[in-house]
Formats: sequence, structure tokens, C-alpha cells
Amino acid sequence: MRIPIAARSRLIVTLASVAAAVVASLVVAPATLAADGEGIYGRTDDKVVTFFAFGVMAFFTILVITLSLIQIRLDNRKDRRKQDLERLGS
Repeated sequence: MRIPIAARSRLIVTLASVAAAVVASLVVAPATLAADGEGIYGRTDDKVVTFFAFGVMAFFTILVITLSLIQIRLDNRKDRRKQDLERLGS
């Protein structure tokens, strides 16, 4: 079984990018864990963790509301298009 050249080149590019991501993760990981477990942000306390959690909750709430509004608009547009096609007899 022969693999087409385009598919083979896509596979090679994908594998190379995955390998680059793994190598980058392995190179950066020690730096993030350096200095007594203190990460990029610095020392964290309860206030920082609480505000981060509130930010995560707000992000997902806004995401769900936005995607729901988009879906409602698309459903309304689909229903209008169906009604127009039925009205025109197509």
C-alpha cells in the first residue's frame, strides 16, 4: 500500500510539530518549577487562587451565553429560510 506524497508530507510535518512541542515542554518545565516551587507568577496566596477561580467561572459563563446566543440566531435563520422555501414552493 503506497501513501500519496501529500499525505506523507502532512504526516511528517505533524510528527515534527508534535516532537517540537514535546521538546519545548521538556526544556521549559524545569524553569517553571525552579526557585523552591515558585512558578512564573510568583508566590500565590488564597486571594490569588480565589480570583483566578472567579475568572475561570466568569469565562465559562460568558462562553456558554455567547455560544447559546449564536446558536439561537442560526436556528432562527434556518427556520426563516425553511419558511421562505415552503412559501415559494421550492
